[in-house]
Amino acid sequence: MFGILGLGFLLGMQHALEADHIAAVSSIAARRTNSGDIIRHGLTWGLGHTITLFVFAGVAIVLGHAIPEHLARPLETAVGIMLVGLGAHVLWRLWRDRVHFHRHRHGDSTEHLHLHSHAMDAMPHVRSPHAHGHGFRWRSLLVGLMHGMAGSGALLVLAATQVTQPVYGVLYVLLFGIGSMLGMGALSGVIAVPLVMSARRLTWANRIIQVAVGVVTIVIGVTTIYTTALA
Repeated sequence: MFGILGLGFLLGMQHALEADHIAAVSSIAARRTNSGDIIRHGLTWGLGHTITLFVFAGVAIVLGHAIPEHLARPLETAVGIMLVGLGAHVLWRLWRDRVHFHRHRHGDSTEHLHLHSHAMDAMPHVRSPHAHGHGFRWRSLLVGLMHGMAGSGALLVLAATQVTQPVYGVLYVLLFGIGSMLGMGALSGVIAVPLVMSARRLTWANRIIQVAVGVVTIVIGVTTIYTTALA
């Protein structure tokens, strides 16, 4: 039994590497220039994903009923629509702001990169407003919650065929979710490398990465919509 539960954890880490998950987190992180912030977004996505998996899949395992196909497919379609929206937002925001990066120093001598746009006005750097968001990553949490609802069907099938008692099924789901959370946190660290390095050295390279993230996210979203709603 411990082997099965351990397998759930490892499969959860692998689950985080699915294309739609990577696309969603990448699109959220595309404008970030701090690796720690990008990783926190990934972990928050994983938290939302775990919460939904645990609640929906746990209840279904206890009741002995998997998510019906006629409900699972619309959820997958909704994820596709969400991905199209996330990718389009990256491209729209990049076009709207036409951002570049410059270093900014606070009064306590801490220095970091600052996104700056001249799209709306010609306000000098020193006077341009730039709030630093350090609050909870609600957007990442909501995206993770949505992914958890769409991905719980296949998880239930595997859990139901491998366990004999509901409590072990619930533990399996929980470990799967924790694994996906840690997997996405690690993946976010990898995603952060090109984003942060390109922001520090070459603005044009960062823009190319953002465009690529937006386009790929839209393509994955459209593909998901087609395979779940139109095919």
